[in-house]
Amino acid sequence: MSRTEVLRPAVRLKVATAAVAVPLLFLTACSGAAGDSGDSGAGESPSSAAATASETPTPTPTPSAKYKPASAEGPAENVPLPVMPEEAKVESKEGLEAFARYWYDLVNYGFETGDVEPIRAISGPDCAVCDTFYLMVGKGYENDDWIVGGQIEVQGVHSDFVLTPDGRFQVLIRERQETLMYYGPAGLYNEYPGAESFGVQMIEATHTGNSWYADKVVTIQSPPK
Repeated sequence: MSRTEVLRPAVRLKVATAAVAVPLLFLTACSGAAGDSGDSGAGESPSSAAATASETPTPTPTPSAKYKPASAEGPAENVPLPVMPEEAKVESKEGLEAFARYWYDLVNYGFETGDVEPIRAISGPDCAVCDTFYLMVGKGYENDDWIVGGQIEVQGVHSDFVLTPDGRFQVLIRERQETLMYYGPAGLYNEYPGAESFGVQMIEATHTGNSWYADKVVTIQSPPK
């Protein structure tokens, strides 16, 4: 079996977006009663208070670094780390399915950045798909190398939410991986073609009390060649 055949079906893995709510601070001011007209030092008139307020500079928000996807010219930059949605922490059918989507978000993040620690933190040591993923990403970011592509498109997620004899819940993911290219300072040096059709993977997960944990991830059906 060639190296491509070993790696391709094992890492068909995908990306949730997170919204950050920014609270607004409203400031109000009130003026006290003015003193008699003969007392020039008594308080500040409404007009002068308004003038003072208008002179107060408005803080300028710090712009966030702009995301730049990977290309033949260089690796991705300023890739945002996916945030686990609250729904993905709930012990329910919907929670498990949301967790599966988030899991693939972290896989895509790893392909773009070389950072596999976020996915490792929520995956078990018996995850064979994870081991292959770690190997591919590790080789892709050796020295000054980087990865272009390899992203996972998740088309559908489904769980019957039935507890297995091992005490786990299973969720099926229909997904497809795009072409993965290895680049270095000298240019493209290796490439794994993406799949034209979708395959199926399964996550077996347990709930830890406040979040899900992917004990195992296996390929159920590889895309036809």
